[in-house]
Amino acid sequence: MTWWQAIILGIVEGLTEYLPVSSTGHLLVVQELLGLTTGSESAKQAADAYAICIQAGAIVAVLGLYAGRIKQMTLGLIGRDPAGQRLVMNIFAAFVPAAFIGLTLNDPIKKYLFGPWPIVIAWLFGGAVILLADRWHAHRGDITPREGMDLMDLTWKLALVVGFAQCLAMWPGVSRSLITIVAGVLVGMSLVSAVEFSFLLGVVTLGAATCYDLLKHGRVMLENYGPLEMLLGSLAAFISAVIAVKWMVSYLKRHGMAVFGYYRIAAAVVVAVMLITGVLGGQVEPVVPDTSEITAPAAP
Repeated sequence: MTWWQAIILGIVEGLTEYLPVSSTGHLLVVQELLGLTTGSESAKQAADAYAICIQAGAIVAVLGLYAGRIKQMTLGLIGRDPAGQRLVMNIFAAFVPAAFIGLTLNDPIKKYLFGPWPIVIAWLFGGAVILLADRWHAHRGDITPREGMDLMDLTWKLALVVGFAQCLAMWPGVSRSLITIVAGVLVGMSLVSAVEFSFLLGVVTLGAATCYDLLKHGRVMLENYGPLEMLLGSLAAFISAVIAVKWMVSYLKRHGMAVFGYYRIAAAVVVAVMLITGVLGGQVEPVVPDTSEITAPAAP
């Protein structure tokens, strides 16, 4: 990986992590276009781990943008803010399903779902869900993004529902942000509150996933990519995530999510055409053992 490839991946990660378009899906496609997933199985493992670990930059971005809420939650942890304590418990309740299922099915998910065609299917499905949800929202009447349950009125049972929905985002292309925002709205939250809860839940979920992959595949990743690439990717993710989150929050205060549905469907069509025409292969080349120095045993 070159320094400019690291920056490109960081920008893609930051721009797409909190938008309902799937950062993992985008990263896997861009990595293949850059030729980072071809070669040995260890190269693919390193690329997958890198795509997850540079999420650290996007996590730090949300911590900074929601510093006031993070402070409230911190005070809640030490018993000095009841509302902050309740929010912490809700986020924990929403995190538990993903933690359990993620640890249980991590390897099968990466084996069968981390590929271009599963991403295309997930993009199409997610785009259709957004458009249907937007039409349902419009059918209910003139409902503003702020109408609905406030973040602090969420119960742990409803948070658990959002947490189970989040598990669907383990399929690359589904989008963790999409599924948690839609689930939040469906349990009665306002769109603005659902977005904020999705972002805060993402800090915990993405942080845990980053630490897990760093511990499990960190050595392989550093053997393929140096610390400079990690730093550049994370920094680019941080800057682009700040821009994306500020834009999204501002946009959703005035508009619905339909634009993301159309984008996902368009992205799915483009990637499908690239796969059919051979621009994207989606295959890891097998490792051919070097037999040049193997000699036949001496005759007895």
